Amino acid sequence: MSKELNGVNTPNKKGFFSPSTIENLKIYRYKFSRNKLSIIGLVLVLSSLFFALTAEWVAPYPEHIGSFVDYANASQPPSTAHFFGTDNMGRDVLSRILYCFRGALIMSVVVLAISVPIGTALGLIAGYYHGTLVDTIIMRITDVFLSVPALILALTIASILKPNMINSMLAVTIMWWPWYTRLVYGQASSISKEYFVKNAELVGASKTHILLREILPNCLSSIFTKMALDVGWVILMGASLSFVGLGEQPPTPAFGQMISDGAAYMPDMWWMTIFPSLGVAFMILGFNFLGDGIRDMFDKGGH
Repeated sequence: MSKELNGVNTPNKKGFFSPSTIENLKIYRYKFSRNKLSIIGLVLVLSSLFFALTAEWVAPYPEHIGSFVDYANASQPPSTAHFFGTDNMGRDVLSRILYCFRGALIMSVVVLAISVPIGTALGLIAGYYHGTLVDTIIMRITDVFLSVPALILALTIASILKPNMINSMLAVTIMWWPWYTRLVYGQASSISKEYFVKNAELVGASKTHILLREILPNCLSSIFTKMALDVGWVILMGASLSFVGLGEQPPTPAFGQMISDGAAYMPDMWWMTIFPSLGVAFMILGFNFLGDGIRDMFDKGGH
């Protein structure tokens, strides 16, 4: 089906590097660069990714990431030897924070990689079959999940399961997909009434083609924007589970776990709590600023 018929803004037959596609990319880049905070967010996100991938090499004391005890240097304040100080077991706080970036990113990637496809697929189906029994069943189940506070639901699920990284990711995933179902449902319900969808039905296009080629592309900008913003929320949710002991287990470091351990020594050993908290804020701000930039980039009303 031609681009003119279905009305979807997709690359034409000349390929990805056609003049129209390159021009669109230039427009997206211009819109993104107009928001200075989005540039800052991109830098913070790339920095987080760098720390996550190179933690063992950039950490000043990589051996402190695992099972390590050095009581002779325990509870040391920030110094030239330990820029973020040491914890109550003598482990370098900076080295452990750098490794926390990896766990936080793994958590967000896995949760979104599972919940986004599930939520999007259910939202597309419910939106296309708007007003039918299929729509009613999917959206009532979605409403049940959305009616329970997200953190309470995640804590409940995680407390039932054995506390570890995998189960904490599972707990967050179970309560995250309904948000994408609700988002896509609203858009798919509206798009399914557009003329290009009706044209596709008239020429005998399959339901799969209509859902994936006609409706889904028009929902992608909202999905990508929400994904960028959600990374920060998933990281915060993972840190919350770890804070109460339902996430990554010692000796592997995690932001919430480090903040919880340091809270017992506040305010004397403030660095044990303050620096891990700043690490969480670093990542959340980065993805939130990046999400704002992506939203501006896809904003059709922008200039």
